[in-house]
Amino acid sequence: MVELGLDTFGDVTKDAAGQDQPMDQVLRDVVEQAVLADQVGADFIGLGEHHRPDFAISAPEIVLAAIAGRTSRIRLGTAVTVLSTDDPVRVFQRFSTLNAISNGRAEVILGRGSFTESYPLFGYALEDYDRLFEEKLDLFAKLVRQDTVTWSGQTRSPLRNQRVYPPLGPGGLTTWVGVGGSPESVVRVVRQDLQLMLAIIGGDARRFLPYVDLYDRACAQLGRSHRPIGVHSPGFIAATDTEAREIAWPAYAEMFGRIGRERGWPPTTRDKFLAEVEHGALYVGSPETVARKIAATVRDLKLDRFDMKYTTGPISHGQQLECVRLYGERVIPMVRDLLASDGARPR
Repeated sequence: MVELGLDTFGDVTKDAAGQDQPMDQVLRDVVEQAVLADQVGADFIGLGEHHRPDFAISAPEIVLAAIAGRTSRIRLGTAVTVLSTDDPVRVFQRFSTLNAISNGRAEVILGRGSFTESYPLFGYALEDYDRLFEEKLDLFAKLVRQDTVTWSGQTRSPLRNQRVYPPLGPGGLTTWVGVGGSPESVVRVVRQDLQLMLAIIGGDARRFLPYVDLYDRACAQLGRSHRPIGVHSPGFIAATDTEAREIAWPAYAEMFGRIGRERGWPPTTRDKFLAEVEHGALYVGSPETVARKIAATVRDLKLDRFDMKYTTGPISHGQQLECVRLYGERVIPMVRDLLASDGARPR
């Protein structure tokens, strides 16, 4: 059965007067949203690591630990952990600890991140972008599989027959790698025998089918077993298509306008937003509309997991809660019914 999860970066919301909410309130709201996600049947909640004024979550494992204490079944992970600017041993320790206190519910999605603020913040050079991730992913893959690790590279001190505590339990740690569309990144995931999470934030999801095919070919060539494949995409759900679009558009425009000014992009437009809603990577609409679009993506890409990022810009806490409720109570059952009715199966 396909898994259906939710992601958030802890986007900073606004109060009734239009002022930014303090980040401590946003973090408490994220916990409440995750508790509701657990109650309504979402399979996973992912918290993305960022180091910017528009996202409140910079230490997702701490927030996940708070969520673990108030939930019983939902799986807990990141979307994404920026491994390039962290120490793999410390990342492993934080997640093995989270896994222990949550009774085996922890997961991690590793990546390089789409923002670069963590590089100067933690003393890393952008010119080492590729080498940092390549070496640190190699070390992390060993840590989740071996009781004692011997490793050496150029980005940190070597390890020799090193045990790292606390150890993982018999279930291990589910480890995904976030990929934004690089063929080399897909092959790297297969080489390390980890799980592939495709970050699709623009355009028709079917354009990623060649990457799924590449994953299949790489598994065959490298003698790897097929592991689950997932997709992370943004969306928002309300009672009707019109309501969902009217809530999501101003927040989307504000966030992408801010990022665009930083990166020299032209301003987005409502027409571009609607094109992404109707034909691209925005899963925005009523429960029925969103369920049909998710089911089509799962079917087309032969997915095992779909995670919807339910916050894109300053959408209010109350509106996010309603989105989470509709996702669990309406969208998840409809997606599974749609896939069952046409005989679709994940990988």
